[in-house]
Amino acid sequence: MNLTFDTNLAEGYSSNSQIARVLTENWVKTNSYCPDCGEIHLQEFANNRPVADFYCNQCNSEYELKSKNSKTIGKKIVDGAYSTMIDRISSDNNPNFFFLTYDKIEWKVKNFLIIPKHYFIPEIIEKRKPLAQTARRAGWIGCNIDLTKVPTNGRIYLVKNSEVISKEKVLTKWEETAFLKSKKGASKGWILDIMNCIDSIEEESFSLKKIYNFEEALKLKYPKNNFIKDKIRQQLQLLRDKGLIEFKGRGNYKKIKHE
Repeated sequence: MNLTFDTNLAEGYSSNSQIARVLTENWVKTNSYCPDCGEIHLQEFANNRPVADFYCNQCNSEYELKSKNSKTIGKKIVDGAYSTMIDRISSDNNPNFFFLTYDKIEWKVKNFLIIPKHYFIPEIIEKRKPLAQTARRAGWIGCNIDLTKVPTNGRIYLVKNSEVISKEKVLTKWEETAFLKSKKGASKGWILDIMNCIDSIEEESFSLKKIYNFEEALKLKYPKNNFIKDKIRQQLQLLRDKGLIEFKGRGNYKKIKHE
């Protein structure tokens, strides 16, 4: 990957937003690949397509790009209308999301990551306050994508802190969580919740007892479930079987990291 933008493409544009869009979209088209199947080139949709920016000719995966002038990804990504976003993540043609940060002085990529669409659930979409009555679009409600609610293994970096991650590692991380594609509703919610519980534990190794500390919080989210501990153990077994954690015996587990 060449992390430097082709600034020649910005000639003729005066708007900062237009310049950023042209440069970032061209960079993705030129340098990225499909994290789902490994196809070396992504195709660009026609401008103003409401659902996605890029697609893969090989596996038909679709991708939307969000970019900003920043050295870090941050905790939240500003998106469009809240109601539209909720409808999209509930549909079959919801795209995967690329997030790109760049240095506007050097016009170089700092971070570039993908969040697979199967990690998008309503809980990670934050509703913003309606626009004031004096605004041109009075009452309009936008949203943020709250990255802090996306499990660590759902944030797959292709470039991190200006360092290119090997394609092999990216494809491996994608494949590890592809099983979530078939999960729906509460079934997916439980898996993601337990992933986030594990992420919140600082130590690499953890006990079942530590996960049980989240029982009350999970009970609030799933008030009709009277077997929270059983459900916790079920999800841990699933994550173990998928190779995302390791069972060490006697109620002890270890996180598996693939840097």
